[in-house]
Amino acid sequence: MATKANKAPMTNKRFLAIWIPILAVLAVLVIVANVAIGIFNSWIGGALGAGEYTVTNPESAQGWDTDYYDADYDTVEEMNAAAATLIEEIEGEGIVLAKNDARALPLPAGSAVTMLGRTAADPVYGGSGSGSVDVTTAVNARQGLENAGMSVNDAMYQAIDAYAQANDRAVIEMDKPEISTYVIGEMPVSEYEAHADSIADYQDAAIVYIGRGGGEGGDLAQSMQGWDDNYVDGQHQLELNKDEKDLLEFAKSNFDTVVVVVNASTTLEMGDIQADPGIDSVLLIGSPGLSGFNAVGKVIAGQIPPSGRTTDTWASDFTQDPTFVNFGDFTYEDLAASYSSSALSSAASNATVTEDAPFVNYQEGIYIGYRYYETAAVEGFIDYDRAVVYPFGYGLSYTDFSQTVVGQDFGGVDGQISVDVEVTNTGSAPGKDVVQVYYSAPYTRGGIEKPAVVLGGFAKTDELAPGASQTLTVSFAVEDMASYDYEQARAYVLEAGDYEITLRSDSHTPVDGASPMTYTVDETVVYGESNPRSTDETAAVNQFDDVSGDFTDDPSQTGKILNMSRADFAGTFPRSPLGTELMKASEAARAGFAEYDARAAAEAFEGETPTTGADTDLTLVDLRGAAYDDPRWDELLDSLEVSDMTNMLLNGAYNSAALPSIAKPAVTDLDGPAGFSSFINASVNGPAYPSEFTIAQTWNVDLGEAMGAMVGNESLLKKVSGWYAPAMNLHRSPFAGRNFEYYSEDPILSGEMAAAVSQGALDKGLYTTLKHFALNDQETNRVNNGIASWANEQTIRELYLKPFEIAVKGVTSQVDYIADEQGTTATAQIGSLAVMSSFNRIGATWAGGSKALMTNVLRDEWGFTGFAITDFNLYNYMSPDQAIDAGTDLTLSFAPSKSYKDDSSALGVANIRKATKNILYAVANSNAMNGLAPGATVSYEPPMWKYGQWIGTAVLSLGILAGAVAVYRRVAKHAGDSQIRVKDARRE
Repeated sequence: MATKANKAPMTNKRFLAIWIPILAVLAVLVIVANVAIGIFNSWIGGALGAGEYTVTNPESAQGWDTDYYDADYDTVEEMNAAAATLIEEIEGEGIVLAKNDARALPLPAGSAVTMLGRTAADPVYGGSGSGSVDVTTAVNARQGLENAGMSVNDAMYQAIDAYAQANDRAVIEMDKPEISTYVIGEMPVSEYEAHADSIADYQDAAIVYIGRGGGEGGDLAQSMQGWDDNYVDGQHQLELNKDEKDLLEFAKSNFDTVVVVVNASTTLEMGDIQADPGIDSVLLIGSPGLSGFNAVGKVIAGQIPPSGRTTDTWASDFTQDPTFVNFGDFTYEDLAASYSSSALSSAASNATVTEDAPFVNYQEGIYIGYRYYETAAVEGFIDYDRAVVYPFGYGLSYTDFSQTVVGQDFGGVDGQISVDVEVTNTGSAPGKDVVQVYYSAPYTRGGIEKPAVVLGGFAKTDELAPGASQTLTVSFAVEDMASYDYEQARAYVLEAGDYEITLRSDSHTPVDGASPMTYTVDETVVYGESNPRSTDETAAVNQFDDVSGDFTDDPSQTGKILNMSRADFAGTFPRSPLGTELMKASEAARAGFAEYDARAAAEAFEGETPTTGADTDLTLVDLRGAAYDDPRWDELLDSLEVSDMTNMLLNGAYNSAALPSIAKPAVTDLDGPAGFSSFINASVNGPAYPSEFTIAQTWNVDLGEAMGAMVGNESLLKKVSGWYAPAMNLHRSPFAGRNFEYYSEDPILSGEMAAAVSQGALDKGLYTTLKHFALNDQETNRVNNGIASWANEQTIRELYLKPFEIAVKGVTSQVDYIADEQGTTATAQIGSLAVMSSFNRIGATWAGGSKALMTNVLRDEWGFTGFAITDFNLYNYMSPDQAIDAGTDLTLSFAPSKSYKDDSSALGVANIRKATKNILYAVANSNAMNGLAPGATVSYEPPMWKYGQWIGTAVLSLGILAGAVAVYRRVAKHAGDSQIRVKDARRE
């Protein structure tokens, strides 16, 4: 019998059963940890440091001026102070005085006021998501009043503040409708009544704040059922609820002067408030950002004259708007979307995979906002005064103005419409006014659809003292009045006839005494293949027949989307697709939702594989200022390896990676439209600007350009070269959750403001990614395989592409570069450098994968030379192969969450090379080149945590290897033990 002293050793089988899992788990942990670090490298780098890229210029370049851009401020602190002043100025001009009975505003100096409404203590500074901003140091609504010299009822304010802190209001959780909330959160009137005794000493005015927020990844509620304890049938989030109505009654019964402040960056139903004689004044303040509430206080106190104008039509009943029934959650009943993904990509992505194929039908066509309401009124379809509370372009002042046409210059069909308007302050207070010029094109029933009026151009005066005048000139091209005919001419058409040019104070109201002007087109002009518009590189002709093909003018074709027509608004008014044939996917829908076939595309390609890995002495800065078609680009690109290019293209989240072989440094890009923000590294967050909705209400492109320049200054101080802004989708519906992030319902105003912001930024070397290109006008279902946005080509071009077209064509900047070996500085001209595609589909084709959109329109027609980036790409339907083939270059993601299925075929390498060139062209002409001279080299010193990662990985790997060797040796040593023990046992 064996004794304790000579106990047999553990069997190999048992030994291996213990140690193999241990070593395997350790190996897996090392691999997973390194993959995770690779995925989250930017996040970690943002928190712990990303390392240092060192630029070394050749000795021959010593003394050359390589500071291509200079900041106007020495420190971030100086810039922040200047930005706060600018933010206040923007908000001051963006406040719309919508009502002012008996000139209740401005209040007398030193007024004692009572703030009412939950939003008084819980303001809406901006929105959530990529457009969110840091407001930890923001001026709040109360401070804004007190800084303007007013005293505030503290007891009432504290009660509101306590209630707001204890009771939530609506919150949009990005792409998580199941946990988003839509409660208004207003304090019940009984709690106001409990503090009524505090009013006596603060009774000069009640200032009632009404707020609504917004956010990325969710829309506002078209039904409040389940979200409001006092819900009534049909109630939605953008009308006053019972608590708010009770609050207004409380204010009217306790105060002689009642001022309503609407703190929202979308429209609300304001008809009852506007018609109520007990409510004296209404201010539409948007979302004020960092210091904007100072301006709100100053407007109320009369220290700033209000001069804002509405950027949307404020309708009285949103449920009667033509977009209402075609906005929200619609999914094809007979189509399941499915996309392949590698195991590594799936593990790296946090996206929820569904088979949904969502869609939205833009059945209203061109008739959104004022284009609908003004046209419907002309056609006798609506009672305008009942349907509209505040027209587009509407706003009052503390003074009065007259506008007189003092000159006009109408050129030929290849020329300009130019109107000179003298504006005179005829009142007793200083103020600013806005000149708005509209046109009305000749319309034939059954012909091309045309709105009754369209904004042609606008301008804003300086501040005018009483009695002072200023003459402004508003100009626009005659060809801008052309309409797009997708059915017959398949191009823009300037039809023969009389075009009425009118001076208006808003979209509905002609200026007193200003007679309409007539521009006559003698013969119809078709801007087809042989006759492009003057601003087009190639003619704008049909590119979206696959989308338009799902529309019809024939009501009997019930399987197609019926075009809305002013010839028969009643018979063509939009209807919900629910319960109709439109819930079934068309052939175009099925084709668009099919997975992109990279192999088939490669097999169909007839080109040759480009050169890679060749020698060159060129570096990226050598191509600064070079034309896009300069042959040196080919030499530079020939030197790059495919692996280096793909690493940059697939890791495009908030950066473009370094390419040391051509001295391209790593470049930082940041969100968002209301100022720099980053969920990776909050330390780079910048000053919070007012929402784009508010900026547009200024109707002042100079302020837009000043904002862009200020952010450009910030970029130079923080070493940032790209900005995911401005956003210029349209306010198709007031329920769109991201309206705060977009300018207007009108494409002209949106485009001009976006161009101004981009111009200011680019002049400081900061490229802007004009977003979201295009038809990204709702958030619901945006990531559930991408919403199929169906619109006919006239609607696509005249409305939803137009803001981008204006910004792409309208932005130009001078680029300084080193022109010779003596360091001589020369200048070249560049245009807009970046665009961001969108989550949604154009028809059923993903926008970022639409060659019609990203190449044929953007690059071929508009002449864009720059790069396009996807929106955040975590989703399988957003194919990187499809993207670069279509013209979308950079993938906003972290590898290995995305990869190319084809990076070796002739087509794959050609697309990778083309995408790389587009990025390099933009970077070369940005502030990323500051400090680099031709011949520069770039070296990289990793951060300390990278060394820790490598050392830790090496130590653990060696430990695992040593463990494996020890296991092997132990097993080998005891390989015969089991047989010996069997023999010994038999002997016993």
